[in-house]
Amino acid sequence: MSETADSAGTDDAGGQADGNVLFVVLDTVRKDHLTPYGYDRPTTPVLEEFAAEARVYENAVAQAPWTLPSHASMFTGLYPSDHAATQEDPYLGDDIGTLAQAVRASGRATACYSSNAWITPYTRLTAGFDQQDNFFEVMPGEFLSGTLANLWQRINDNERLRSVADRLVELGNTVHEYLASGEGADTKTPEVIDRTIEFTDEAEDWFAFINLMDAHLPIYPPEEYREEFAPGVDPTAVCQNSKEYNSGARDIPEQEFDDIRGLYDAEIRHIDAQLERLFDHLKRTGQWDDTTVVICADHGELHGEHGLYGHEFCIYDPLVNVPLMVKSPGLAPGRDETTVELLDLYHTTLDAAGATEAAGTPDHGGEAFDPTRSLLREEARQFEGGEYGFVEYHQPVVELNQLETKADEAGITLDEDSRFYSRMRAARRADAKYIRNERIPDEGYRLDEDPGETEDVGTDDPAVAEVEATLAEFEELVGGEWSDVDDDDVLGDMSDDAKSRLQDLGYME
Repeated sequence: MSETADSAGTDDAGGQADGNVLFVVLDTVRKDHLTPYGYDRPTTPVLEEFAAEARVYENAVAQAPWTLPSHASMFTGLYPSDHAATQEDPYLGDDIGTLAQAVRASGRATACYSSNAWITPYTRLTAGFDQQDNFFEVMPGEFLSGTLANLWQRINDNERLRSVADRLVELGNTVHEYLASGEGADTKTPEVIDRTIEFTDEAEDWFAFINLMDAHLPIYPPEEYREEFAPGVDPTAVCQNSKEYNSGARDIPEQEFDDIRGLYDAEIRHIDAQLERLFDHLKRTGQWDDTTVVICADHGELHGEHGLYGHEFCIYDPLVNVPLMVKSPGLAPGRDETTVELLDLYHTTLDAAGATEAAGTPDHGGEAFDPTRSLLREEARQFEGGEYGFVEYHQPVVELNQLETKADEAGITLDEDSRFYSRMRAARRADAKYIRNERIPDEGYRLDEDPGETEDVGTDDPAVAEVEATLAEFEELVGGEWSDVDDDDVLGDMSDDAKSRLQDLGYME
């Protein structure tokens, strides 16, 4: 823990805030593009002010580099291997209790507002939220059928059904691009803030979760912020599809990446301005001081580092060392060097909402509250191995399929013994990191000497060797080496009604 945070401490034993909770995910936002983390462009003046009254974590580790497993870890307190919500099985199982279910069982009103295509009833990430406004709210009503929800839960990487996941997510990307490309940018974000304000006014005791998608590709920031951070840049003239670059079908010169970064910064500034509306409302209505506010990113983004664009096919730090700031009654503000994990936010939120007893019960079926995982407690991360964070990346079925499509269109053959087809795991300590790759050589980095992860030192370095040994122990706990994904006959188990609906939607012959 940093000297600033440690000397301030917490009030009494910490925890048990039993108040309102606002949980904000800045989707796809890199830590090093925020002013509280030293960025030299004024992207987040509101968050910089917020950071002055919050605990700011320097070594927060996301459990995965993309939305579904990262959110599932935050909502369950489990690692991806345990909750199994990955692109190999793109939904959270019915037998896993969620954060929102436990908070709701404690008597608190719950709401989820998001335009991310993965945070929907079909992935079950919204289980337990009384109110929700998600991506599928923009779809026709008949699209929201129980049949389709049931179908989504049957999707895995079976070759015959992979196209279903592809089509749904491509549809999500298309709708997001449509919303994002109009004047005023991602029109969903102001609506998310408006809905959240309405919810906090109507509910007496509440837990609100919001996901803000502005920084996610494609990026079409409002003209006001585009002119400030990317003057003269036409969003339609830059590469908005990461698979085109990653597949080798399109080159992006450094000047174009500079333009992309400018648009990205403009989107972050847009998020910051929208959060100001929400924060100011909570202050005006007297709710701010007693509300725990959690602000993090589910993952980051690459802009050409390591020869990659977007947030697929690797688990380098720009994707998994994410921003995290927590403001809570009794939690002293300051900078904190402690390694923490996003799955800790499950326990932190339970603690803040006074829902610790509702979690882990037979009715809930989820993880029981662990005080050593609550960032509101003096004993936070005081367990064996608490100085490590772990990341898992299962095979990216949808992205890989789309990557292959772009490569095929360009006449490019992808090497199957490459990072595109590799599953990955990592253990990260503040000073060192080790990445276990499935089809390419493992990687080891001294983060204290090489934060850009440019020199692979392997296990010849003693610190990296310690991290590798800890990763091996973690792998044993979550099932050892990766196993082949079963190719179940999902169609054989499907009802005639579901097959008919798939045919109507054009997903199968």
